[in-house]
Amino acid sequence: MLTRKADESLSYEAALAELERIVQQMEDGSLPLEASLDLFERGMTLARLCRARLSAAEQRIETILKSADGDFVIAPFAAAADDADDE
Repeated sequence: MLTRKADESLSYEAALAELERIVQQMEDGSLPLEASLDLFERGMTLARLCRARLSAAEQRIETILKSADGDFVIAPFAAAADDADDE
């Protein structure tokens, strides 16, 4: 298991890949309880990290779009996601 400092250096893709491996291991159902709990805890840490990376990317994109001086008309992420759900 990595330390918190090492976790911070993980890319989104690396964290997601590790999270997917953990899910596969847990879905297998052959792990003892303590190992499953340890993996669950690690998975939650990775999920939080992925969520933070995505949020930072979204904020960065919104900042870039705002600095485009109105050259582009793009709906905010939340509105665009809501529109996609309606289809």
